[in-house]
Amino acid sequence: MDLNKTAPAILQTKQHFDILDGLRGVAALSVVTFHFMEWVYTDSSKNSIGHGFLAVDFFFCLSGFVIGYAYDDRIAKIGILEFFKSRIIRLHPMVIAGSVLGLLAFLFDPFGGHPELYSTGKIVLAFICSILLIPFPVITDRGFNLFSFNAPSWSLFWEYIANIVYAFVLYRISRGYLLLLILLSAVAICFVCYRSGNLLGGWSGPTFWDGSARISYSFLAGLLIYRSNLIIKNKLGFIGVAVLLFLAFIVPSSKWNWLSEPLIVLLYFPLLLALGAGATLSPGLKKFCVFSGKLSYPLYMTHYAALWMFGNYYTSHKPGTMQLAFIITAGVILLVGASYLVMVIYDIPVRKYLSNKRNERLAKQKNGGV
Repeated sequence: MDLNKTAPAILQTKQHFDILDGLRGVAALSVVTFHFMEWVYTDSSKNSIGHGFLAVDFFFCLSGFVIGYAYDDRIAKIGILEFFKSRIIRLHPMVIAGSVLGLLAFLFDPFGGHPELYSTGKIVLAFICSILLIPFPVITDRGFNLFSFNAPSWSLFWEYIANIVYAFVLYRISRGYLLLLILLSAVAICFVCYRSGNLLGGWSGPTFWDGSARISYSFLAGLLIYRSNLIIKNKLGFIGVAVLLFLAFIVPSSKWNWLSEPLIVLLYFPLLLALGAGATLSPGLKKFCVFSGKLSYPLYMTHYAALWMFGNYYTSHKPGTMQLAFIITAGVILLVGASYLVMVIYDIPVRKYLSNKRNERLAKQKNGGV
């Protein structure tokens, strides 16, 4: 059953930009591959997809565009509370799933890990903080990432913050103030990158505030593109724009990262968003793009449990090049399959249940509580 058909008219989602959905899938696959490869190549200059982590900045830019498109003309009608409920229903089931899988990987990793070094109380508290998106970087064996059992949740934390700021501030402000905020956040991006040498931060306790700069610029840029209708009509199609996006992730890492990474985030990704929104999709690729978009979020939010196990296996067994290539290729394929199962068995049914409950309540309210 289509969730959209059972929702009150004001809550029904709009037509998707299918090419943007497809690009979201490309970005998700790229960041998963990057996470495998960063275990193998600690020297990022040797990593063939060494800028795969910038997929998160592209996600943020897409999010600003999509939120503006979906809610700018109706958030005042549905109200802030219903907006928050919509976002929680959409996002939080996978936050919980990623945390559960991460906890299981932490406790039962066959290749290493040291859960015995941590008290039951600390593990339970870290898990609760992970499912509630409360930063709690205390697990050494998880690199002191903000959400101990699911590192990618750091970007969801900032996504939630951006949604809150949107609901209370951004949807009301003029384009002039939006441009001012974009300029200030662009300066912050440049400062963070120059200070750290790259834009890899935001996921850990020590780099916490780097995440605020990354979400601020990209989310605002996406919002500006939507509000200003900066959509570039073109004939690149999905394949053309996807290739351009992937090129950003394989830009060689070098001593010039402090310059190249801000250029990619500040200029290149907004350009790709404008091109993706304006490109024409061939009918044969529509189903792929739609499927890719649906799968991207479950894939992103569930893959890291396996990554810790892979990392422990790699450091303890030191597999050869051919074996490693097979493991990573098979790992990506298996993670895609596993995320599909999580999506079908858990994410879609849970969101359908929560949406139906809300729709029933809203219908009762509309009918005077009868």
